[in-house]
Amino acid sequence: MDQPTVGILHPGSMGAAVAACAATNATEVLWCEAGRSTASVERATRFGLTPVAELAELMELSDIVISLCPPAFAEDLARDVAGRPFAGVYLEANAINPVRVQRIAALHEHGATVVDGGVVGSRRSGGKTPILYLSGATAATERIEALFAGTAVRTVVLGTEVGKASALKLAYASFQKTSRVLVALAIGMAREHGVDQELIEGPSRRTDSYLSEPQYVAKTAARAWRWGPELEEAADALAAAGLPPEMLRAAASTLARWHGVKDDGEVTLTDALDRLAQP
Repeated sequence: MDQPTVGILHPGSMGAAVAACAATNATEVLWCEAGRSTASVERATRFGLTPVAELAELMELSDIVISLCPPAFAEDLARDVAGRPFAGVYLEANAINPVRVQRIAALHEHGATVVDGGVVGSRRSGGKTPILYLSGATAATERIEALFAGTAVRTVVLGTEVGKASALKLAYASFQKTSRVLVALAIGMAREHGVDQELIEGPSRRTDSYLSEPQYVAKTAARAWRWGPELEEAADALAAAGLPPEMLRAAASTLARWHGVKDDGEVTLTDALDRLAQP
């Protein structure tokens, strides 16, 4: 099979990194400059993505389109694509609940083939690599597997049912992200009583505990603007399954206190805890 041309709809930090991996097995990876920020331009340039002026041009030239954006925008992007003559593979890789993915697949029923995707793990760092879980029509998932073969993104196919990959992504996120929020609250409470170092150095060392990684609280604060919406999506998925969603909604509400430090790589543990106590 000839190498495809790939379009990335939202070259954020994760989207641009995934698109750069796709470039290994693609003729070209395109992105649309219209309405994007200076940071997006710099990021796309750094990752070697090719700019086009309008979404229509990206759709016309692409064989595979990847949607990887904040959850709130996923369906609007899908509608924009569905309104254009695109009959390729649409990789819906956002952290959204299975019901929303199925709605997006229905939008493309007479056009693109939708593959459900869920990225678990961060961009390649410290020897760790992200896993892209896939579910959908076999021929389409095979094309996505081929696109990332031999790259830093490992693919795992979960079956042909659209929604499975998103369910796995949100199930993982509901544990991993909520656990980090609980760490911040535990350390914040301990700090108020002057025993935070004892908490970090004592009980947390008895098991493989997130409490032994207090430095991650600052990273959590910087990522809260993305994590909160993911947990709301996970809460919706819990509710749809007849499970109580309140814990995840409370974690998302806690994360909202950190919106003022969006992507701030300089925020410290002390800063993060101060903002948590005094929003």
